[in-house]
This record gives sequence, structure tokens and C-alpha cells, in this order.
Amino acid sequence: MVKRQGNLTKSPEKIKECIIKHEWGIHLRTAGLFVKTAKKYTADIMVEKDGMEADGKSIIAITTLNAGKNATIKIKACGEDAEQALTDLERLIENNFEEP
Repeated sequence: MVKRQGNLTKSPEKIKECIIKHEWGIHLRTAGLFVKTAKKYTADIMVEKDGMEADGKSIIAITTLNAGKNATIKIKACGEDAEQALTDLERLIENNFEEP
């Protein structure tokens, strides 16, 4: 079992590794888009960078990771809709957080 955000879930944790391509990395606006997407799902979502983990549904927590341009992050999700959450979050990052 994996314990996340006070919930016990029996589904296995799923992980996607992504490279941040945005010129300014993950800052308040991009973190806000990430959190808005993550909150659509019931899965527990964590973001890891350089061994530090942050709640994927908290703007402040994500920004404290200091994920700049070309940083590699791992998005971890656990729950029944974890796979779809990871797919949408990965797409958001690959699409440069909806910026040209």
C-alpha cells in the first residue's frame, strides 16, 4: 500500500518522467495550470525533482521544487484514475504549458 495525502490506496503507483521545456520553468502560472489539471482527478499526485517531493495539487509545494528549464521531474500518481492524470499532465508539459 502507498500512503499519500492521508489516503490509503491499494492501486500501484504510476510514474512518468518529464523534462520541463518552458523558458522560465515551473513558476506560479505554470504551477497553477499543473494543479488545475491535477485536481480534475481523484488520484494522489506527487512531483519529484532531485529527491524532493511536492504535493501535485499544491501550487506553493510545486514551486518550491525550483524546476527550471530543462529540469527533469517525475510525476507520481496513485489511484483509480492515475493513468489518465499522468497522461494529461505529461501532455500539459509537452505542450509548453499552453504557450507557443
